[in-house]
Amino acid sequence: MSSSSMAQPISGKPALAIAVPDVSAVNAALWLTATTLVAALAYYFLGFDQGAVSVFGSDTHVHEYIHDARHFLGFPCH
Repeated sequence: MSSSSMAQPISGKPALAIAVPDVSAVNAALWLTATTLVAALAYYFLGFDQGAVSVFGSDTHVHEYIHDARHFLGFPCH
């Protein structure tokens, strides 16, 4: 086999090129920061928003809204 026949796919059709997105370091850092912030907020509201460390004082609406999700994820709350 010659080297020119090795470059062609078996079907004879040209291979499809896959476009790779150009992601800069700054863009990746912004996405990582945003993802970390959202994850930290979700972790806080699921795991720690109750009692003395509640952002909303003695209001327990957030706690009661996600109460069953807390137990499903393994966070004890009472």
